[in-house]
Amino acid sequence: MKNKFDISDFVPTVTEQSIKYDMVKRFKKRRKEFGITQRELSDRSGVSYASIRRFETSGEISLHALLRISLVIDCLEDFNGLYKNPIVKDIRR
Repeated sequence: MKNKFDISDFVPTVTEQSIKYDMVKRFKKRRKEFGITQRELSDRSGVSYASIRRFETSGEISLHALLRISLVIDCLEDFNGLYKNPIVKDIRR
């Protein structure tokens, strides 16, 4: 998946590419911990094998498909924490 250089390769910073790379790495590790192949994940989730392969090589996948495969590897709840922290614009409020 890592074909291009990213600023995070040289400077400790968060980028879209670094988040995608790390997320795919964690996903593959979790799938392997469950002992299931990409094909088995495809069968269990209803997401095409090609989509799973593409996700694990390039990080590209639809949100719908990502949620479906996340359910199979028991990490759907992880998405529940996204966007929960309010944005503080003024400390006087």
